[in-house]
Amino acid sequence: MPRFKLTIEYDGAPYAGWQRQVSQPSVQQAIETALFQFTRDKTTIFGAGRTDTGVHAMGQVAHVDLDARWTAPDVGKALNACLRMAGEPVAILDVTAVADEFDARFSAIGRHYRYLIVNRDEQLTFKRNLAWWVARELDADAMHQAAQHLVGHHDFTTFRSAHCQSKSPVKTLDELRVIRNGDRIEVHASARSFLHNQIRSLVGSLRKVGDGSWSRVDLKYALDARDRTACGPVAPPHGLYLVRVDYPDGNQAGTRPK
Repeated sequence: MPRFKLTIEYDGAPYAGWQRQVSQPSVQQAIETALFQFTRDKTTIFGAGRTDTGVHAMGQVAHVDLDARWTAPDVGKALNACLRMAGEPVAILDVTAVADEFDARFSAIGRHYRYLIVNRDEQLTFKRNLAWWVARELDADAMHQAAQHLVGHHDFTTFRSAHCQSKSPVKTLDELRVIRNGDRIEVHASARSFLHNQIRSLVGSLRKVGDGSWSRVDLKYALDARDRTACGPVAPPHGLYLVRVDYPDGNQAGTRPK
């Protein structure tokens, strides 16, 4: 059966995450339902990452095996039509035929996320489910400087969910940048893979640096403590976006962070 790679964009607000749930809506279920509507076959799609409840994606990747009668353009058009008719806030940005060995999760060599904070006095209206509103003034430069303590190969136990299923808390964080543009503060994080809730935990702790509650030394202490109780409050999910997934030979899927 031909294998297809799907590049997917979605608003995570209505969903209990990417992974199929027994009694709650999920992105995976929405796409699999749309696949059934035009193929009449029950198929399973496999994602590059399991985004949590309320987390968004600009470049999630999944793979699926379908009957040989379907071409990549047919799959993209049919999926988008079915998702649109169902009112699902999910779009298939690209469909590509790939080798049988391709695996959306295990073939990935890089994942890129962006966390969006809106830092202003006024509450959010249009972006209330798309960004974290922080009224207290944040020093983005201090946040960026402190973030550099976290880049590299570390034990990230402090910034790991108690429910994380990863075998090891040790990860290599390739990039962690904090950028301000007006009242928008963006945190860009890149690594081969992440622990459960790692980015939201990092952002929540960086926020404490930004508002002056913590110093750079405090953040470094939290990392070195290797203790979940040393973590700052975890940032809410609705500010987090999976932006891009990288694959070998320069094969990328998603939107390059700006």
